[in-house]
Amino acid sequence: MNNQYFQLVFRDGQAFLHIFPPREGGKPLSIKEVTAYLDLEKFHNYDVKNLNSALADLENESEVFLGVSELLQIREIMDVNISLDKMKATCRFYPPSAGGKLMSAQDIIDDLGFRRVKFGLDQEAIAEFVENRKYCTDYVLAAGQQPVHGKDAKIEYFFNTNKSLQPKRNEDGSVDYKELNTVSHVKKGDLLARLIPEDPGKSGTNLYGEEIRPRNVKSAKLDFGKNITINEEKTEIFSDVTGHANLINGKVFVSDVLEVPADVDNSIGNINYEGSVLIHGNVKSGFSVKASGDIIVEGLVEGAELESDAQIIIKHGVNGMYKGRLVAKTNVMAKYFENATIVAGGYVESEIILNCDVSANDCVRVKGKKGLINGGIVRAKNYVEADHIGTDMGTTTRIEVGVDPRRKERYIELNKLIAAYEQDLEDLRVILKNYGNILKRGEHLPQDKMRFVQQTAVTYKKKEKELAPMKEEIKQIYSEMLSANHSSVSVLRSVYPGVVISISDLSYSLKDVKNYCKFKKQDGVIAAVNM
Repeated sequence: MNNQYFQLVFRDGQAFLHIFPPREGGKPLSIKEVTAYLDLEKFHNYDVKNLNSALADLENESEVFLGVSELLQIREIMDVNISLDKMKATCRFYPPSAGGKLMSAQDIIDDLGFRRVKFGLDQEAIAEFVENRKYCTDYVLAAGQQPVHGKDAKIEYFFNTNKSLQPKRNEDGSVDYKELNTVSHVKKGDLLARLIPEDPGKSGTNLYGEEIRPRNVKSAKLDFGKNITINEEKTEIFSDVTGHANLINGKVFVSDVLEVPADVDNSIGNINYEGSVLIHGNVKSGFSVKASGDIIVEGLVEGAELESDAQIIIKHGVNGMYKGRLVAKTNVMAKYFENATIVAGGYVESEIILNCDVSANDCVRVKGKKGLINGGIVRAKNYVEADHIGTDMGTTTRIEVGVDPRRKERYIELNKLIAAYEQDLEDLRVILKNYGNILKRGEHLPQDKMRFVQQTAVTYKKKEKELAPMKEEIKQIYSEMLSANHSSVSVLRSVYPGVVISISDLSYSLKDVKNYCKFKKQDGVIAAVNM
């Protein structure tokens, strides 16, 4: 394959450009490349139209008159293009006129050296050109050595760190909350985690011989609590006790489970435990259970407060009596929730949610024999999925998705704060304007009034300064709400009038019954699409 190329020809005091057509699939020349070469050789009086016509003829050789010239011959030249990252030298060669000097391999190396290229010379590519010269063709004659990027340190865990396990679902669609298997049991001596140290990688070198360092890698270390032993190399940790393991904010905990054999009531009192708590009975109204691990209740939870740094599992149900509150950093699961507040850093799952205030940073799933959400408000960042939402009685039920519920609450709070600040600023602005008009008329103000005006101006500037970050924060939250296009509400059976669905900044009120549909943002509105 030979690209189209050209050669200067000198005859009888005149200069011509001899153009050779491409062969065997070679590429045509651009007029820009040819004119740049002629400018370099100081030819300026040729006919550009004739040159264009000659270049357009890809079948025949042709000559273009360039003008009078005293030259007899010119040498072969090399054009060098260094990539922006200094990692590749691409060269194009232009032939000498008849009798002109050819470049030797050493000439090419010296020319590259003049351009500071001293690393990565491709001797084989240089020899290939010298032995089989092809003009107006790209040759990569030097290439830098890319750095070998290393790998971040990582930790392998040998117990379950996935807190998104779902309860067992029976053939009839009900959920068996007695078969959850969400606790990571470990035995004394078990390997809990292994540290794989970071690989720093290897530096590279550019054409100029400059070092190119690999990207920085992250180191890590094994972080753990009590009842754990680490090996001498500090790369493996082992359990000292038989119990269960948890990974909380990157730290491994192993603890024995605190078991409560009966109800949490006056005989037990409130519980605050560093580890997991297993309650074989009920949690009575007015009591609280706090744990750094899981809270598992085999009975009922009444108007009590449960707070976990992991997950909360209620094998029966919750009747909050409008004062019960369950807060977990990961998931909350129960057979039913009624008249309670539930806050989950992960998901919430149940068969029934009645008149509750539910917030989940992931999703809310309500499925089973009834699969019903009715009354109250249910919020989730990603999605809400239920068999039924609302009833034919038209109970007001609100479903919100599309942003972290805590961010949504902050958005509402900021709206109120900003409105109050702007009202205060407006009141202060009126005061300053009135006194400003008095001073403009040249009237004298008593000393105490002047102090009042000065203090008012200071207060105004202070409130303006305090207002600015609040406006920036609410703008950021609003932007998050607008971008939540992936969030949805899925109804596997029926949704009824009285239900209001909000997706980020949009709301949709049900006017009639809809079946088997998904609500999502579409073309700037909330649309109900068939499932």
